[in-house]
Amino acid sequence: MLDIFTDDYFMKEALKEAYRAKEEGEVPVGAVVVAGKQVIARAHNQTEVLGDVTAHAEMLAITAAANALGSKYLEDCTVYVTLEPCPMCAGALAWARPTRVVYGASDDKRGFMKYGKELIHGKTVLEYGVMHDACVQLLQDFFKDKRYENAQLK
Repeated sequence: MLDIFTDDYFMKEALKEAYRAKEEGEVPVGAVVVAGKQVIARAHNQTEVLGDVTAHAEMLAITAAANALGSKYLEDCTVYVTLEPCPMCAGALAWARPTRVVYGASDDKRGFMKYGKELIHGKTVLEYGVMHDACVQLLQDFFKDKRYENAQLK
C-alpha cells in the first residue's frame, strides 16, 4: 500500500502556512507538528501581526502542539519547518524534545547550524533539504518583492 504521508507531504503543509505568512506581510516561514501521521499543530510567522519578536512559526507551533497533546514534550512528533530554525527556535525545540525536526531551506545568516547541532536535543533526529527548492524560492520571491516595494517608496 502506498503511503502518501511522506516528508514531502508534510512539508507541503508547512509551505501552506508559509504562504499564509506571506499574505500577511510576514517573512514566509511555516511549521507543522505531526503525530501519528496527523497534523496536530500548524503555524506561521506572526512577528509583525503580534508585535512579538518571538512569534516565529516554530515557537507558535510548539505551543499549539503542546496544548493539543496536553504535554510540554513533543515525544513521538515530527516538526516540519520551511526554514532552518534560528538559535531561539532550536533551543525551544531542544526543550520540547520532538523525535524529529525536518526543515527545507538552510539559513546561513541566522540559522542554528552555524552554532552546531548541539542546540537540538541529542535524541532528536535532524533532517534537512526536504522540498528545498520550493522553500528557497518562496523566500527569495518574498524578499525580491520587498526590495521592489521599498524602491518604489523612495
